[in-house]
Amino acid sequence: MYTDKNLGIRPIKNEDLKKLWELVYKEENPEWKQWDAPYFSHRAVSFETFMEKSDAFVDSDSLWLITVNEKVCGVVTYYFEDEMKKWLEVGIVIHQGKNWNKGLGTRALKLWIHHVFNTVSTVRAGLTTWSGNERMIRVAEKLGMQLEGRIRKVRYYNGEYYDSVRMGILREEWETNKASESD
Repeated sequence: MYTDKNLGIRPIKNEDLKKLWELVYKEENPEWKQWDAPYFSHRAVSFETFMEKSDAFVDSDSLWLITVNEKVCGVVTYYFEDEMKKWLEVGIVIHQGKNWNKGLGTRALKLWIHHVFNTVSTVRAGLTTWSGNERMIRVAEKLGMQLEGRIRKVRYYNGEYYDSVRMGILREEWETNKASESD
């Protein structure tokens, strides 16, 4: 577990599964989906169906919970884009609108990237979003990520085209940023 004041990130436990289902799969059109790749479909699933695959979530290395005052409010993830496990991407979702615009995403993603660089043999952490999610782009910039690619007008949502935005930070850049913060 990693903490920053009242915010923490930690592995998922069995007792978290009901809340995780409520945040992610209970609703067909949850509010958070407007920002998290809304051009991809999302389906509600019953709690029973969710529980059939829940073993994959418990104590996962690549999917952790975000908590505020010990209440679950989101998730952080990582996955590899390639079989060689050289291209790592991170992700974050704060599921309830009442927790947006408070800096929680920045704090949680900072803890997560720190964890990733401490536990995964990778030289880079990337983040892919879309140009309609300006808050996510700002979070990445605050953490020192650089724009690495912009694929124009490949995401279609609500009758409008958006760009896919790829950002990333190298391990040595993260370490340099971390060192300068402690000065």
